[in-house]
Amino acid sequence: MATQDVEMKDSAAAPSNSSAPSPPPVLTHLKNVSALIEKGVVTKEVRLMIRAIRHIMTLRRKIKASHVLAFLKQLLPPGSEVASRLLLYFPKEDEKDMEVDSPSSTSQTVPSKHTILPELEIFAYLLVLIFLIDQKQYNEAKNCSSAAISRLKQFNRRTLDVLAARLYFYYSYSYELTDSLVEIRGTLLALHRTATLRHDELGQETLLNLLLRNYLHYNLYDQAEKLRSKAPRFEAHSNQQFCRYLYYLGRIRTIQLEYTDAKESLLQAARKAPASARGFRIQCNKWAAIVRLLLGEIPERTTFMQNGMKKALSPYFELTNAVRIGDLDLFRSVADKYSKTFSADRTHNLIVRLRHNVIRTGLRNISISYSRISLVDVAAKLRLNSATPVADAQSIVAKAIRDGAIDATIDHANGWMLSKETGDVYSTNEPQLAFNSRIAFCLNMHNEAVRALRFPPNAHKKERESAEKRRERQQQEQELAKHIAEEDDDEF
Repeated sequence: MATQDVEMKDSAAAPSNSSAPSPPPVLTHLKNVSALIEKGVVTKEVRLMIRAIRHIMTLRRKIKASHVLAFLKQLLPPGSEVASRLLLYFPKEDEKDMEVDSPSSTSQTVPSKHTILPELEIFAYLLVLIFLIDQKQYNEAKNCSSAAISRLKQFNRRTLDVLAARLYFYYSYSYELTDSLVEIRGTLLALHRTATLRHDELGQETLLNLLLRNYLHYNLYDQAEKLRSKAPRFEAHSNQQFCRYLYYLGRIRTIQLEYTDAKESLLQAARKAPASARGFRIQCNKWAAIVRLLLGEIPERTTFMQNGMKKALSPYFELTNAVRIGDLDLFRSVADKYSKTFSADRTHNLIVRLRHNVIRTGLRNISISYSRISLVDVAAKLRLNSATPVADAQSIVAKAIRDGAIDATIDHANGWMLSKETGDVYSTNEPQLAFNSRIAFCLNMHNEAVRALRFPPNAHKKERESAEKRRERQQQEQELAKHIAEEDDDEF
C-alpha cells in the first residue's frame, strides 16, 4: 500500500510540472528554422537552407510582432548593432505582449549570445523584412532592406547564397511597392557583377530577373535585351527563377515582333509554374493569348476556363472571340470596354496590332465562303469605315494574297475577288511539321526531367557486394521464403 501511495503522489504531481508555460508553436517553429540554418552551415547542405526558407513562407501568415520580437531577443546578442537596428521597427507595446519561453527550450536551439553566424544575422534581417511587407509598412521595409543589403556586402560565404537570393527579391519588391525601382538599378547591377565574380549562380539568375523586371517596369525593352544577351548563361538552379526568366523573355520577344519564340517562352513559363502561383500563370496566359492571336492562331476555350482564372481572363476571351469571328466592330467595342484592363496589363499596344489580324481573319472567312465576290461587298462585310473603302479592300486583299493568307486572285476589270478551291491539308507538309514540333517538345521535357534527377552523394563510391556475400544473402532469402510458405500451408 505504501508503494502504491507513493506512485499515486508522483502521478498526481506530474500534471503540475507539465502545466509550466510552453513556447507558442510559431516561436518554436522559428527556433527550428534557425537550428536548420545552423545545421546547413555546418554540413554545407544547400537543401537545408532551401527547406528553412520554405518553412518561413508557410509560417508568414501566422507570424505576429510579438513572435518576431521574442525570437530576435533570443537570437541576437544583446546590445549588438543588428539587434538595436532591428528592434527599432517594433513599438514598445509589443514588448509587453511578448510571450516568455521556458529556459529549457531556449537553451536548446538558440546559439551563443556572444557570437552569431552571419547566416542567422541575415535570416533575422529577412524575417523582419517579410514581416514589415506583410504589415504594409513599405517605407520601413525599404529602409530595412537597404540596411540588410549593406550588411550582406560585408560577407563572402557560399552558405549565404540561398538567403541572399531571397533577400535580393524582397529588396527589389520593397522598392517596387514604394514606386522607386529606378533608385536601385545601379545597386542591382553591382550585385550582379559581384555574384558573377563569386560564381554565385543562384544569385546571378535572381538578380538578372530583378534587373529585367526593373527595365520592363519602365518599358526599357532594348536595354533589357542587351543585358539578357550579354549575361552569362548556365543551367537553371531554381524553377521559380527560370519561370520568371521565360516570362520576361517572352515579353521582350513579343515587343520585338518575334512571336514564335515569344509564344514558346510564355507557354513554357505557364506550364512550369507551380499551381499555387495563380497570379503568375494568369499573366503568362494573358500574354500568350495575345501572342497566339498575333500569330493567326486561336487559343483553345479551355485556356480561359481554368480554375481561378476565368474572371481574370474574361476580357481576353471576348477579344479572342472577336478575332475568331473577324468582326471589326465587335473588336473595337471589346477594346474600348476593357481599355483600362489592357492598359494595366500593358497589353494595349499589342491589341492595337491585332486590328490587322481581325481584318485578315474576316477576309479568310469570306474567301472560304465565296468563290467570287465583289470588292464592294468585301468592304461592307469587313466594315471598313474609311473614305475609300473599295480601294482599302483591294489593297488588303492584295496584301493577304501576297502573304499567303488566302489563295485567291483579283479581277481588277470587274472588281471581283476570285477564290481558288481549297486543297487537302494532308497532302502538304503541315501534319509532319505539327508532329515534329510535338515530338521535339516531349524530348526536351524528358531531357529536362533526366537532368533534374537527384542521386545520393558518393553513391558510386560504395563497396560492391562480393560474390560470397551475394550467395549468402540469396540463400537466406530462399530459406525465409520457404519458411513463410510452410506457415501459409499450416493455416489451411
